[in-house]
Amino acid sequence: MKAIIIDDERLARQELKNLLAAHKEIEVVAECNDAETAKEKIKELAPDVIFLDVQMPGKSGFELLEEISAVPDVVFVTAYDDHAIKAFEINAFDYLLKPVQPQRLAETIKKLTLKEGGEKKENNSPLSEQDQVFIKDGEKCWFVKLSNIRLFESEGNYVRVYFDTNRPLILRSLNSLEERLNEKVFFRASRKHIVNLNWVESIETWFNGGLMVKLRGGQEVEISRRQAVRLKDLMSL
Repeated sequence: MKAIIIDDERLARQELKNLLAAHKEIEVVAECNDAETAKEKIKELAPDVIFLDVQMPGKSGFELLEEISAVPDVVFVTAYDDHAIKAFEINAFDYLLKPVQPQRLAETIKKLTLKEGGEKKENNSPLSEQDQVFIKDGEKCWFVKLSNIRLFESEGNYVRVYFDTNRPLILRSLNSLEERLNEKVFFRASRKHIVNLNWVESIETWFNGGLMVKLRGGQEVEISRRQAVRLKDLMSL
């Protein structure tokens, strides 16, 4: 895949180029330090993906995208997470925070490779608690680190997500979420709940061999007898 790196900071371009060198499927065909140069290079080289900074002298990364007709896959690379919501609203492929972590970049490259190979575009890649996820409920949007989510609660065809004082609903099944989450952190307590074990404040035995956990934030969640056995097996020494 042909890639162009667009960033006004030379050291940032070099650092990303060094990280991309470990991925033979990516060929960096150009580097640009401003939007105008990038616009010409994109037209000339027709890259498959661009790694794009948001804040640059002259025009921003968003303004650049408004001016090109054939938009490749866009991976934003920026030091700020406050542009993430807008990035996903314009269908950015991914959003990486500086300093870019090699493992996080590898996940992005893997997804790009799968898409390039014509495989299913739906994102089913595993998530770690350090990943940030985009959540939209009506007109409200959030970009949340997974470790800050303490509870997922099934409500029909939706899942309610608990973080800070927010409780948005997303159109997703609890089963599909469970497949992407690390069960040693996000444990399936019952048919209705997945709890972040790092948020457990206390735990006590409950009726019929189950457990009752209390989370920081006040929620109490019952773990069924069957899942209580799984939890003990999973977390025992």
